[in-house]
Amino acid sequence: MYGEITAEELRNRIAAGEDINLIDVREPDEWQAGHIKEARSIPLSEFVERVHELHREGRDDQEIVLICRSGGRSGKACDYLAPQGYTVVNVLGGMLAWQGDVEYGD
Repeated sequence: MYGEITAEELRNRIAAGEDINLIDVREPDEWQAGHIKEARSIPLSEFVERVHELHREGRDDQEIVLICRSGGRSGKACDYLAPQGYTVVNVLGGMLAWQGDVEYGD
């Protein structure tokens, strides 16, 4: 089982200055077309090979917030991680529901 938040809740947490470990699981072309500045890109197609990159150094206990285009792929990543003991949260509606600022390119 894993938690879920709305894109608005995520935006509010970022605006409040919360240190969020946000992972965008969309593919590189989607990332370049617009992503949340605070996110890091780990595409779902590379996810298993790059799972060691999920936690930032020294922050192994921090929850991992996952986002994709609509919430489906990030949900699959949550399904993969939760049984392994990771604390994960899926962003419902994904980038389609995101009303905050986006950055473009790498």
